[in-house]
Amino acid sequence: MRELARDPKQIGNLIREERKRKALSQEALASISGLRQASVSAIENGSPNTKLQTLLAVLSSLGLEFQISSRSTGDWNIGG
Repeated sequence: MRELARDPKQIGNLIREERKRKALSQEALASISGLRQASVSAIENGSPNTKLQTLLAVLSSLGLEFQISSRSTGDWNIGG
């Protein structure tokens, strides 16, 4: 799975898709991740208040990783 996500809602949608692809309920993913089901739900719903540590736990449990790269659209201009 290699997808682009630029905001919490897109991240949540990708996590939901992967969770469903792996036939896991939110509760099962939460248990594997050491989190509460409500935390998984918040991530999937695009909550901007999710802690990075929580997001990384869910990604790891799904066998996913977080990568950082330059924006392809060139709409991020530092210093200018």
